[in-house]
Amino acid sequence: METLAETPWDVIIAGTGLAQSLLALALSRSGKKVLHLDKNPYYGGAEAAFSLDEAQDWMKSVNQHPGQSPFQDVTLSTYQHPQDPHDSSTSTQGTPEVCPKLAASRSYTLSLCPYFLYTRSKLISTLISSKVYRQLDFMAVGSWWIYSLEHSDAENSDLGATRVLNRVPGSREDVFADTHIAMKSKRTLMRFLRHISKPQDEENPEGDEDLSMSFEDYLTSKFSFPPDLQSPLLSLSLSQLPLQETSANYAVARVKRHLTSIGAFGPGFGGVISKYGCGSEILQVACRASAVGGGVYALDTGIESFTENEHAAGEEPPVKAKLSTGETVQTQFMVGSLWDLPNQESPSASFARVTRSITIVSSSFPSLFPITVEGAPLPASAVLMFPGDTLGSPQSPPVYLQVHSSDTGDCPRQQSIIYGSVSLAGPEGQSLLNSAVDRLVRAEGPQAAVLWSMRYTQVGRLSNGSAEPHLHTLSPHVLRIPPSGLDLAFEDDTVDVVQEAWQRIVGDEVGREEFMVFDDREASDE
Repeated sequence: METLAETPWDVIIAGTGLAQSLLALALSRSGKKVLHLDKNPYYGGAEAAFSLDEAQDWMKSVNQHPGQSPFQDVTLSTYQHPQDPHDSSTSTQGTPEVCPKLAASRSYTLSLCPYFLYTRSKLISTLISSKVYRQLDFMAVGSWWIYSLEHSDAENSDLGATRVLNRVPGSREDVFADTHIAMKSKRTLMRFLRHISKPQDEENPEGDEDLSMSFEDYLTSKFSFPPDLQSPLLSLSLSQLPLQETSANYAVARVKRHLTSIGAFGPGFGGVISKYGCGSEILQVACRASAVGGGVYALDTGIESFTENEHAAGEEPPVKAKLSTGETVQTQFMVGSLWDLPNQESPSASFARVTRSITIVSSSFPSLFPITVEGAPLPASAVLMFPGDTLGSPQSPPVYLQVHSSDTGDCPRQQSIIYGSVSLAGPEGQSLLNSAVDRLVRAEGPQAAVLWSMRYTQVGRLSNGSAEPHLHTLSPHVLRIPPSGLDLAFEDDTVDVVQEAWQRIVGDEVGREEFMVFDDREASDE
């Protein structure tokens, strides 16, 4: 059997993040020899998913080696206090007090980058055309909720106001059924929904109107939206910037995406989430399919250095790379991210930084997962938005919480995972996340308790507010993909970047329409 060094590779892919794994999948039917490496001992990179013990090991590694990954400042807190059966102070009349507990480490699958997919996403189309969707199990993303402060009640609430979670209407039917929105506001909302739902070729197409202003100014000047309806609409766009900093061009397109996705795969939902680790499960399925197609995988193996010979004779591969194992390999193309290829510059100031949190809670939050339409599936995920002013910070960006039920496979029964995100790095971002999680847990009642939490900063791309993603050509034979996205919903530009890299490698003799379009292997072998 040939060693890695003895094999002349067509492509070496560094890193097993989603983009690299999709590229490996795209090349799996090309007949090319692909070597897929990862310097980490696990799959996934920025989109990895861990058990409790693995998360703790990951935290230690990130903090000990700053700058070697897109993560920073990881902190972990465990709130569980195991009881001593001989401690009489924890019992009443001889009966031990029942306390929520963490389950075994492997009972949890904690995703570092827990995005969901809209049903009309290019990634879903790609998973279907490549046939790998058969190895995935998707669950519905249900309701959107917004946290609001309705009236002051300082005597009865230490938060200074009544805490309210209101469901955000996601369709015309929701608007009519909502009992909290005034009739005049309903008419305004319906007028907006009709406007953005118009086909492009109608009179006053969307492309002809001025969308260069902020979303706040757009809603106010064009539709006279009352302030209390503007934040709910912002939540449907999933913008991680404050209302006044979110452009109308961005928000209108995202709200339209939300509305048009509902019903595509079934009644009552427009988004889906992959079970057992979100994007981590998708990329691992892609890697398995690549391995079946002949791809060779090596974890815990990174690229230490590489050189290029643009005048390589004959069929000699122009790129020579030294691996962390000491081996030297040769390839026609090398592809990786900023953190997977050596000798790359520090993260650009144009990259965004978000603070994230993962929280395990001893409650199933049943009120967050209603079935709103007859025949709809039981949702496994819900999205909550906390505007900055509801957390005592009016100028701050909103905080988003994604609550995953145990149906996602992320945690045991009667527990939930709360994934938090705010586009504000440092202690201020962590404080906002803590406040939002605390308000949600306390609103659920005394049965809800935080068992475990982890907080960290991630560097990457936000579709609203950072540079446009594109494939960097470091040389004709070395390609660098952009950092992972930080959005709550998967953005299609990742698929576009993968397709561009695939086209560079396979050449123009293969048409773009053949990207990720695979026949069944059984049929092709007959």
